[in-house]
Amino acid sequence: MIRISLPDGTLRQYPQPVSVQQVAADIGTGLAKATLAGKVDGRLVDAGDLIERDAILQIITPRDPEGVEIIRHSCAHLVGHAVKQLYPTAKMVIGPVIEDGFYYDIAYERPFTPYDLAAIEQRMRELIDKDYDIIKSMTPRAEAAAIFRARGEDYKLRLIEDMPGEQVVGLYFHEEYIDMCRGPHVPNTRFLKAFRLTRLSGAYWRGDSRNEQLQRVYGTAWADRKQLSAYLQRIEEAEKRDHRKLGAQLDLFHFDEAAPGSVFWHPRGWTLFQTLIGYMRRRQEAVGYVEVNTPDVMDRSLWETSGHWFNYRENMFTTRTEDDRVFALKPMNCPGAVSLYARGLKSYRDLPLRMAEFGKVHRYEPSGALHGLLRVRHFTQDDAHIFCTAEQMEQECADTIALVFAIYRDFGFEEVAVKLSTRPAHRIGSDETWDMLEGALSGALQRIGIEYRVNAGEGAFYGPKLEFVLRDAIGRDWQCGTLQVDLNLPERFDIHYVDEQGGRQRPVMLHRALFGSLERFIGILIEQYSGAFPLWLAPLQAVVLTISEAQDDYAREVAGCLKHAGIRAAADLRNEKVGYKIREYTLQKVPYLLVVGDREKSERTVALRSRGGQDLGPLPLARLIERLCDEARVPASRKAGDALPAPTADASRACVPEAFT
Repeated sequence: MIRISLPDGTLRQYPQPVSVQQVAADIGTGLAKATLAGKVDGRLVDAGDLIERDAILQIITPRDPEGVEIIRHSCAHLVGHAVKQLYPTAKMVIGPVIEDGFYYDIAYERPFTPYDLAAIEQRMRELIDKDYDIIKSMTPRAEAAAIFRARGEDYKLRLIEDMPGEQVVGLYFHEEYIDMCRGPHVPNTRFLKAFRLTRLSGAYWRGDSRNEQLQRVYGTAWADRKQLSAYLQRIEEAEKRDHRKLGAQLDLFHFDEAAPGSVFWHPRGWTLFQTLIGYMRRRQEAVGYVEVNTPDVMDRSLWETSGHWFNYRENMFTTRTEDDRVFALKPMNCPGAVSLYARGLKSYRDLPLRMAEFGKVHRYEPSGALHGLLRVRHFTQDDAHIFCTAEQMEQECADTIALVFAIYRDFGFEEVAVKLSTRPAHRIGSDETWDMLEGALSGALQRIGIEYRVNAGEGAFYGPKLEFVLRDAIGRDWQCGTLQVDLNLPERFDIHYVDEQGGRQRPVMLHRALFGSLERFIGILIEQYSGAFPLWLAPLQAVVLTISEAQDDYAREVAGCLKHAGIRAAADLRNEKVGYKIREYTLQKVPYLLVVGDREKSERTVALRSRGGQDLGPLPLARLIERLCDEARVPASRKAGDALPAPTADASRACVPEAFT
């Protein structure tokens, strides 16, 4: 008898091999109808696959996350079926699942158009309406190659050649269309109704720009139409919040082909940039950081010592001087921080030493990967490197995590997920060292009471790391801050400190960035707030609007008083109707519009309007300044009942300047 254990603890027995679908049918008709696939002893299989020995079985339906992924993968195959019917000479490449959707790469003699995209989607719907079964066949390698050779599918043949160890491959039959995949896939097209094709783009075979160009058809698919509709609404909202569009609308920045991947900051955008730096500078000074700065260009030898030259060379910008020296624009700030630490003898009394740097870094990103402020080649990191003893490491990690959460809360991010990336297969250092480093991070999280997810094997080759993922106002996740623990660079640069007994010890080096990249964080903030920044962040906080020239002097006085009080204000004295000015600054999302006419001038008041169109009535000038100054204060980082501890007394201890002598 074959014993099948189910998640609810029940046991079913069968006298011969049984399929997942048959087990589901034995349990109930409704479950059988909803069955997409199965998970046998933790491994996903097709609904029609036989279970031939005792096993633990979970039935997979559209309600399961794995079920949604199977639906998306099957939709990618359905793209292939539709494309081959509409464009018989097209050659199919690969069709994987991605976040929230799927794509299929296709080779065709001409670029697809939006008309083609609509035609492919329509044909997919017609195929779905046929409710045909998708049939799986495990096929000998040679036979599968012969099938694709006869069908002229050159890329499928290349994929088979890349799998020399596979003697049998999975073929899925969609009526007359055949595709190759490990699976699993849905048993019938009726599961694929909640989908939408979203866009077209170019791609390269194997992702290499030196290879032939392909076409990529993107789509999304969900368990039901309600989930699809909710997703499409999120996408529509995201398009409205696109930081590139809002950046132009709000006159913050632009890009130019003269410097691809580099930002041209306009005055308002640069004000926002400097506001973030000023905010972070104050937060860091309050918890014992000193600010430093290191060169943008450094000799190749430094990068060889750090290991970047051998592991990151293809992403670095380099130049050779007339005396044949090779220099590189720094892609990271870490080696410069180590060089600062190495300047002068350090004692255990100098530790922890927390060095912060708003360092400009340059990394070569392929042109196709560039994406507004979110993916650039030249950017500024709010970097910091903490040098401490092994005994101080966990506390320093805990203090950094507490600081991360407090800072994100100031910017309106209440939901923050933490991922702990642990030792990869290829790494340096002993297991004992990795145990210590991973233990410091997990121990710090547990000390504070922060839940986290383990990304096994995803750490850097030199040490584990934490990643902090923000959830924005419309439910999207953004990976921002990182905290890494490292014994590799202290070893490579041979740095040390003198312990209490006069011996030399290696410090632990913590790498920490909270915004990550200021450019990227600003892009995220623009989309988080849809450009309507809270008053403390807004580049232009208030603008004084005149009705006629008679109020020009008073408008200048009001703007001057606001500026003197620390409010970022301007006066618009143009000879335009006040209604026109109000509409213009409302579109620019300026928080407050201050209208002054003859009455306001004589009474020394202003008529206050919000960017949302609310008439807040007249206010005396002194009361206006008081109100705006109060609202423009940086929000309190900690609230009543906050579970995060304040930094320890040691964490607030200022680093002594003697540490750099």
